[in-house]
Amino acid sequence: MKKSNEARGGDEDYPCPFRGVIDVITKKWTCQIIAMLSEHEALRYGEIMKKLKGISPRTLSNRLKELESSALINRKSYAEIPPRVEYSLTKDGKELRELMRPMMQWAKSRSN
Repeated sequence: MKKSNEARGGDEDYPCPFRGVIDVITKKWTCQIIAMLSEHEALRYGEIMKKLKGISPRTLSNRLKELESSALINRKSYAEIPPRVEYSLTKDGKELRELMRPMMQWAKSRSN
């Protein structure tokens, strides 16, 4: 007997082009990181840590890796001592940020 679409995970018959992006941006801190990077040319890991009160180093590291592997941020390493790494939004990351603005404004209006 063939399993129902729900039991199989729901995607085989109705693939969603948003799935990969949704999986990344719905994780805690991801939207804040994207919004923060949109306000700066580039930020270092320590700068992001300071600005995001309450995020753990492990969570920040994981989110940055996920965003980089999703091609939403760039990670640039400099051959300096001490080593310097900067993060910035890619073109796709900037486009996503613009698409997020109306949704964030809508959410803010609902909390008032």
